[in-house]
Amino acid sequence: MENNISCIPIIPMRGLVVFPYMTLNFDAGRDVSVKALEAAAENKTRVFLVTQRRSEVEHPTMSDLYEVGTIAQVKQIMRMPGGVTRVVVDGLKRGSIREVLSVKPYINGIVEEFDEYYSPDSPLKDAYMSRLKKTYEEYFALNPRLTAEDFMRILTMDSPDRLCDSIAGGVDLKIEVKQALLAEFDVYKRIEDLIVALNNHMQVVQIERQIAQKVKERMDKNQREYYMREQLRVIQEELGDGAAEEAAEYEEKINKLKAKKEIKEKLLKEVDRFESLPPSQAESAVVRTYLDTVLDMPWNKVTKETFEIKEAKKILEEDHYGLEKVKERVLEYLAVRAMTKGKSSAILCLVGPPGVGKTSVAKSIARALGRKYVRVSLGGIHDEADIRGHRKTYIGAMEGRIMAAMKEVKTKNPLMLLDEIDKMGVDYKGDPSAALLEVLDYEQNGAFRDHYLEVPFDLSQVIFVTTANTLDTISRPLLDRMEIIELSGYTGAEKMQIAKKYLMKKALDKNGMTAKQVVITESAIQEIIDYYTREAGVRKLEQQLEALCRKAAKKLIESDKKSVRITDKNIESYLGKRRYHFEKMNETDQVGIARGLAWTSVGGETLSIEVNVMKGTGKLKLTGQLGDVMQESAAAALSYIRSHSDELKIDSDFYEHSDIHIHVPEGAVPKDGPSAGITMATALASAFTERPVKNDIAMTGEITLRGRVLPIGGLKEKSMAAYRAGIKTVIIPEENKPDIDDIPREIRENMEFIPVSSMDTVLENALR
Repeated sequence: MENNISCIPIIPMRGLVVFPYMTLNFDAGRDVSVKALEAAAENKTRVFLVTQRRSEVEHPTMSDLYEVGTIAQVKQIMRMPGGVTRVVVDGLKRGSIREVLSVKPYINGIVEEFDEYYSPDSPLKDAYMSRLKKTYEEYFALNPRLTAEDFMRILTMDSPDRLCDSIAGGVDLKIEVKQALLAEFDVYKRIEDLIVALNNHMQVVQIERQIAQKVKERMDKNQREYYMREQLRVIQEELGDGAAEEAAEYEEKINKLKAKKEIKEKLLKEVDRFESLPPSQAESAVVRTYLDTVLDMPWNKVTKETFEIKEAKKILEEDHYGLEKVKERVLEYLAVRAMTKGKSSAILCLVGPPGVGKTSVAKSIARALGRKYVRVSLGGIHDEADIRGHRKTYIGAMEGRIMAAMKEVKTKNPLMLLDEIDKMGVDYKGDPSAALLEVLDYEQNGAFRDHYLEVPFDLSQVIFVTTANTLDTISRPLLDRMEIIELSGYTGAEKMQIAKKYLMKKALDKNGMTAKQVVITESAIQEIIDYYTREAGVRKLEQQLEALCRKAAKKLIESDKKSVRITDKNIESYLGKRRYHFEKMNETDQVGIARGLAWTSVGGETLSIEVNVMKGTGKLKLTGQLGDVMQESAAAALSYIRSHSDELKIDSDFYEHSDIHIHVPEGAVPKDGPSAGITMATALASAFTERPVKNDIAMTGEITLRGRVLPIGGLKEKSMAAYRAGIKTVIIPEENKPDIDDIPREIRENMEFIPVSSMDTVLENALR
């Protein structure tokens, strides 16, 4: 075998052995190494990478270097911050130093190259490679730092020298072992040495793991228990006197309570139990938490109540515009409390659509009485324990929301608002509305027993006010406990006054502006009320006013103007196109079209009912997404027309050769309710008699088969919708005549109401 000899730069490597077939990047910091690399790159020559025997030697000589190293090709040199040179090299062949020719400016010497040699005998080669790969697989399984990509690259190699050197360069072995593998020129002998080295390393790893496991297991159960028991003993000795002092403090607080003797005895027993328990036990913490909770309850503190009716009236007028009947009822309630020295047992339930001021009315009552206010949200509650609490034996047990609110407000006689009482649920955990029966009963709540407190607490001095959007979902027994006060909504004029007196100032303050900077005219506010909001309350109106203020603020900043004026002419540039359009009355009298009135959650609406009569076989078709009640009303109205055909001068057999189609526009909106009967009957009568319906009249009421007109609800909202549509006359059931007094004066003065008791009277007034 003949080996080549060449003169190339020599680079000492500290703590690193480079093998052939390796692509390696490293940082060269020493000046001799950098100059050697630069010379190799400039002359396009190779370099000889050889490991130092001792890495701490800064200026190595021939004796400080191993003889065998790797001849490599410089691929890239990069200058890095801090004076460091980063190099990328490819290992090519083994080499050995024969002579050092110079050491300045870099080490230069004669290096002899060695080619790999091994027996080409295929079975022998395959056997060595197979054994090495299996050993590497075992090593890979024990070393989590190796990647699957490296593993697959190694296993796909088919050259024994490349396989051996690639594995040796990538595994975690000592420098001396790697150098010995590099210095072995016989490939098969090198593979044997590598297999031995890998097995030795794996044994060391396994032994280390076994040692760690044995050390961990030596702290057996008895030793741990002894250690922990000693710790407990020391802790108990340290805390023993502190626990006694804490128990004495609890006892002193209990003796000062203005509570019944039975309650104090129960709490003192808990104190004795607390004192006898070791502080380290979990039960001790449970008892401590229980005592803290019970003693935090307002057993003794009572807020002084005021009964000045004039002051209360002034507060209600300041806080709310309109709602005259609500204010009157609240003042009556306060007057009764004054007469009974605070013993009025009425539970007020404020019912109405969102945004009409239910919560703020409750706050005003508290302010008028001088009581503290606390709110408990009941929306979404479906567990009885939310009201009565959990028994303290359960993990994570706590008091119910009623007792938690009492603890929060820190007085025995607050005004407690039970918000969204109509949105409680029922499931397998109990019925929270049933648990509220005791809370809201003046005769029972004087000794309300929360499951967590386990002692009776007096709630008889608490004023309970509840709110709801609808009464349909409230259980009958619970509803029986409360007195209903309806907040039906506001007229357009009332919304205008609320916006001017309350909402505008609130919106300006919220957005950091003044009335001089943003001027919103009444016409702009009216535009918002009519075409940008559709609600019974004023919450959306408030949001739109805030939106105007935000957009005005942006305009002021961008344009450097001092003020912005918003009118009905330029409001579209701020809020966009109109979102809602109210249906106006028909311009002319029409046959087969009658205008009804409907109640929705956001107020009243007008409802056109259209009837077409065509030649056919007596079929009745209903369209417009009508619910069951309206379908039944249509059938009843048709039966009435058929039974009174002689009086209406209609052929008695008209039904047999006619198809009837009843349609309520806005078919995508579901409609239902017991108030469209007389409207359908009027439209049918008009279609069959060909007498037009007056265009300025609307009606509401249910019909029976005999033509009797039944009463309806929501007359105030319906009349407001009719007034908004330009209707001059409204036909209402006779039994709803007392409800006319609830309708705002501005509507009563500009609209005629015709109470009727039979369908004959309806047709007399509605048809031309």
